[in-house]
Amino acid sequence: MQEEMTPQSQRPASTDLPDVVVRETACKTILNRTSLGAYSLNCYTGCEHACVYCYARFMQRFHPHPEAWGEFVDVKVNAVEALRRQLRHAEPGEVFVSSACDGWQAIERERRLTRRCCELLLEYGFEVHVLTKSDLVLRDLELFVGQKARIGVTVTTHDEALRVHWEPRAASVEERFRVLEEASRLGLKTAIMFGPLLPWLSDSQDSLDAMFQRAADLQVEVIWVDALNPRPRVWPAVSQLLRDRFPDLLERYRQMLFDSGARARYMAELGQRVQRAADRVSLQGRIVRCF
Repeated sequence: MQEEMTPQSQRPASTDLPDVVVRETACKTILNRTSLGAYSLNCYTGCEHACVYCYARFMQRFHPHPEAWGEFVDVKVNAVEALRRQLRHAEPGEVFVSSACDGWQAIERERRLTRRCCELLLEYGFEVHVLTKSDLVLRDLELFVGQKARIGVTVTTHDEALRVHWEPRAASVEERFRVLEEASRLGLKTAIMFGPLLPWLSDSQDSLDAMFQRAADLQVEVIWVDALNPRPRVWPAVSQLLRDRFPDLLERYRQMLFDSGARARYMAELGQRVQRAADRVSLQGRIVRCF
């Protein structure tokens, strides 16, 4: 829960996208129960990565902003103090960092809230499950060595040109794989989320084979695979990108997302391709399908 939203200076964009507006807020709680694990923790509302398909856009229903998703970040400036209060009474468990933002987005470099919260969680015996699209997490890997933790990255495509369109301010594909390489070198458990796979762009058999081969080479322990879903507020952003960059796919995406028959056929075919890719590199026991 947030209050006292105060506009602050704008951060320069890392691309030709509009600048990101930063506001400071106060929160009453920071550690929340979730279906993704025992708890989730988000030190920020909003995310600079500006991923076109981002499901966290639904947060705008509860925290309206004049800026579009990807163009604002609210910093929960008292996150560490709020967490310390909660940890006095919370039962230790798994904590997903982060579920509605990227805990290691660019502003974390200066604010260090996610790092400080992770230090507290580990001190109190919680297990931290990281999922990020940022190589900034390399700064913090030493915190997790010898601790109850798992380091994960999200990869929607192995094609850097596609990544730039769909995830304009996130780390490059190779930078994300480097996170897994370094985490593995340090003896940390690792995970990867392949998703949402981009229909007819990053979900071909060749694309899946290439991504699963990288996961096999890196000996990733857990692999989640997800399809693009029609979550609230996602379609306007996706359809605009399709009109601008991939107009021939606009109607195919519309049908896949909103026509039940077309979606069922697509999901069945995608599931078969995922299975073939997993079989090819003997990863069947590590795959968790989210569709």
